[in-house]
Amino acid sequence: MSCPDKKITVIGSGLIGRSWSMVFVNGGYSVRIYDNQPGQAANAVKEIRKQLEELERAQMMRGELTAKQQCALLSSCDDLAQALEGAFFVQECVFEQLEVKQTVFQDIERLVGKDIILSSSSSCLIPSSVFSKVQRKSRCLISHPVNPPYYVKLVELVPHPETASTVMDTTHALMTKVGQVPIRLRKEIDGFALNRVQSAIIAESWRLVQDGIISVKDIDLVMSEGLGMRYAFIGPMETIHLNAPEGLEDYMKRYGEGIKRVLTSFGPVPDFCGEGSKTIANEMCELIPNDRQHLSARMERRDQLLMALAKLKKEHKE
Repeated sequence: MSCPDKKITVIGSGLIGRSWSMVFVNGGYSVRIYDNQPGQAANAVKEIRKQLEELERAQMMRGELTAKQQCALLSSCDDLAQALEGAFFVQECVFEQLEVKQTVFQDIERLVGKDIILSSSSSCLIPSSVFSKVQRKSRCLISHPVNPPYYVKLVELVPHPETASTVMDTTHALMTKVGQVPIRLRKEIDGFALNRVQSAIIAESWRLVQDGIISVKDIDLVMSEGLGMRYAFIGPMETIHLNAPEGLEDYMKRYGEGIKRVLTSFGPVPDFCGEGSKTIANEMCELIPNDRQHLSARMERRDQLLMALAKLKKEHKE
């Protein structure tokens, strides 16, 4: 169902801004994209229209609206005040630089009413920092998507210490309506949830390769053909709950000491930019050269696989 009278403003027309715009129009909302670089927002609209038409031809569209109907909900603007007019929700998607985001939200706050929800796409800046210069912090939160948001539906909702519960509830309902899968963090923490888990995986994978235990190719297979197979449908807590005859407590009685032993054997946090990193980078580049042509081809393959997986998950949704 289309909701053209419910307007969302997306600030920033890069990859994340375009993806959020696609997600919101997919849910039937009217979206206006703003970028402080003249012409960039208009170019983003053109690119989104092209993508939506391609998705429709591939029968991979999300939502119930056609590409034409979704495109009709999309517009661009080079004037911030005009872009914000009539919006009930603002999704910021500018550079991951604290000072830039703080300035953007100061500018936005001067132009919108007190009840407008202000949401940031930040992936590594905590809300108390991002919104430190906002006067009414109760309407602020971070809605951290997973790249690319159109294909990976998880959204982390991270509150500022002063965020109102109604703001979290409204944003959760919005994200659900547009087809995302929102999760709530009860309080802010550096890295949020997803990046903390991801960082732990990256660190141990890096150590195993760096210490000569396994190759880059094979550690990726550990995830893609091993853990990732079940984690695509169930998480680590349900996994251990199902891996013992009597559930999670039984699992920990059986394997808890072994897990503690392994964890205490982990080395220090790797130097990801040190001399040793060059060997790992070279090994990765032998598998996938780091020129634009090869990387773009693999990104396209990733997106195609994610679309297919999303379709499969939808078919088997509980």
